[in-house]
Amino acid sequence: MDEHGGKKSILRKIGDAIGFYRNNAYVAEHLREADVRSTRYMAGVVAVIELGMLLRYVWRWVLPGKCETVADFFTYTQSYWILLTAALLMLIYSEVYVRGKIRRFPRLSWLWTGCFFLVAIYFGIMTGLTDFSKGKMITAFLTMMLFVTVTLVWRPFTSILLMLGFGGAFLFLIDHYSVDRDGNPIRMGEGDRLNYITFLISMTVLVLTVYYQRYREAVKSDILAKKTITDERTGIPNMHRFCEESKAFQEAHADREQVFLSFNVENFRTYNDRYGYSGGNELLKKIGELLAEHFPEEPYARQGDDKFAALCDAEGHEERIRALREAFLAQNTGEIYLDLKTGVYRSSKVEPEPRLAVDHARYAASLLKNHNDRYIREYDQKLAEGYSIRQYVLNNIEKAVKEGYIQVYYQPVMWASDGELCGCEALARWIDPEEGFLSPGQFIPVLEECRQIHKLDRCIYETVCRRLRESMDAGEAVFPVSLNFSRLDFELMDAVGELEALVEKYRIPRHYLHVEITESALSENDALLHEALDAFHEKGYAVWLDDFGSGYSSMNVLKDYRFDLLKIDMVFLKNFGDNPNSERIIKSILELAASLDMKTLTEGVETKEAVEFLKKAGCGRLQGYFYGKPQKYEEIRDRIESGEYKLSGQLI
Repeated sequence: MDEHGGKKSILRKIGDAIGFYRNNAYVAEHLREADVRSTRYMAGVVAVIELGMLLRYVWRWVLPGKCETVADFFTYTQSYWILLTAALLMLIYSEVYVRGKIRRFPRLSWLWTGCFFLVAIYFGIMTGLTDFSKGKMITAFLTMMLFVTVTLVWRPFTSILLMLGFGGAFLFLIDHYSVDRDGNPIRMGEGDRLNYITFLISMTVLVLTVYYQRYREAVKSDILAKKTITDERTGIPNMHRFCEESKAFQEAHADREQVFLSFNVENFRTYNDRYGYSGGNELLKKIGELLAEHFPEEPYARQGDDKFAALCDAEGHEERIRALREAFLAQNTGEIYLDLKTGVYRSSKVEPEPRLAVDHARYAASLLKNHNDRYIREYDQKLAEGYSIRQYVLNNIEKAVKEGYIQVYYQPVMWASDGELCGCEALARWIDPEEGFLSPGQFIPVLEECRQIHKLDRCIYETVCRRLRESMDAGEAVFPVSLNFSRLDFELMDAVGELEALVEKYRIPRHYLHVEITESALSENDALLHEALDAFHEKGYAVWLDDFGSGYSSMNVLKDYRFDLLKIDMVFLKNFGDNPNSERIIKSILELAASLDMKTLTEGVETKEAVEFLKKAGCGRLQGYFYGKPQKYEEIRDRIESGEYKLSGQLI
């Protein structure tokens, strides 16, 4: 098959077999360097051999006085000197090449190695002819053929021409023009001729074998090298290559102010759920193509997921961002709303590493989520403070869990019918000895974005189970607690297994733990979540759908998943008294839940008016500041003991 997927012709296959194809720059350089390194070693061997031959000549002829003059010495040893000089020059050249000093001149490599080849072959031919005329074997010629075979592994057709060409010519000369010392013609025996031809063929096969071995290694190395600098999904540079190119770009344009850009595709996950991974990948490839089109001379890359990066001059960068966004929106003809949000980090004199600069821009872009009126935000001092908290959270989440900085606050849930306490929702709070009180908005989005949220949630689950066991051991009446599970909890850990292990460890009846799944975590036909929710039901947990109505509410969620309770988002209670549509929508949701045999809870209840309406409309449970803010476990218990909260005996 050729590169386009078609079948190769016979002529094409033959051409490929003997080397009639174009290598890319990386493969060509790999093969060239392999030749140079081989030449370096073999040239060293030749140099040592020729020095030995010269010393041997001195020992046998000069010292005994058989060589009368210096001129005679150089006359009789000129072949040794020529070959020694060629070997030393080749050693020097190959050493300089390997050190990377002259790699920009590839043709020089062919020139030097070609010269070495010709010198070696010349030496072999002259010595071989001399030896043959004396009735000796042509060992010198065969030795030099072996030297150049090991040293120069060129294209197959080149190797075939050189090996068989020079070898065949040499045998022809011997067989037709050789004479002995007396001038009488001499011929090669039939057996010797066959042996020499077999030797040449064997050397040629050896050359081809070594070449194709090196070629396969070069291609494999090329593929691996591309993987280290190229994003596999889009084919554009990855962050490793981006960082290298950014440093070079900054040095080349040090006289101009520059900006790092981070692009984030808003609502990409919804698009991915709707069109599948293949559709999502095609969208990512389109963005890569748009980056190549709008930043042809600047570094750009895919950061990961639906995020991309670029570096360009500060002058005119907003116009370029606008043009890229417009091109992106023009290509998006799907039914899912998409947008391209861009964070900007302005280069400073004390410049951080490119990866850190892009992280700053990425943080700025992340703050544009759900802001339909803005698509560019620059990283400034205010954002720098927020980024500092973000990094602190990521660097200290494990320590916070271990040292007990993560605490559980409980927000009461009441029966709408009588106002009695029927449970609480467990909420995370971070009380840090250095940073003080960190609100959930400061650490939960960061942990979700960086796929660390399961560490926090696991801590919350265990704290809740431990507190329930302590109360049970103390003989106190306990109440059910709902636990929040995000989509990432199911991806990053065995959520069902983790909860089951805690239930067994602390011996907690399962009806005291409710599983809350945020609506935004669900998508159609998600096998992983379907399996997990079915397992929760089978083991006896009540499963709640949290935040219904907070985002892109889909009836498919209610169709495809089974829930025991529908938790209506507080968004419907905003401006409750002034907007009659809120009442109509809430009533419709309550009726829908009842028809699906689902219990109901409305959060965000803050007024007596809302309580009376929801009670009359048939909502089962209520939660909100009207009954109390999230509070420590001890405060809940104190209010139960004081009678402010009356603990209901009804759990379901």
